[in-house]
Amino acid sequence: QVQLVESGGGLVQAGGSLRLSCAASGSIFSISAMGWYRQAPGKQRELVASITRGGSTYCTESVKGRFTIARDNAKNTVYLQMNSLKPEDTAVYYCHIPGTASWGQGTQVTVSS
Repeated sequence: QVQLVESGGGLVQAGGSLRLSCAASGSIFSISAMGWYRQAPGKQRELVASITRGGSTYCTESVKGRFTIARDNAKNTVYLQMNSLKPEDTAVYYCHIPGTASWGQGTQVTVSS
């Protein structure tokens, strides 16, 4: 099973930026789509953004124009650049390989108003 480790979360004021990283172990990374998900208190986990092996990206409507997903296959790492953060972006963010049981431990993002 691929191991995923997220980093880069923290506390930021509304309008600020954070960059999340997800480091993956195992050679499967280079052939897998990757996704960032988030779960706010009392809410279901939701897909935020995803990127295919070829680099095609998807962002959910609420973060379009503010968040960008990217990957570096050489470093086995996927990134989520989050700009213009809003209090409603507050959640635990996870990276995940769709179709597998591989999830990271999560990183907390808190946006203060």
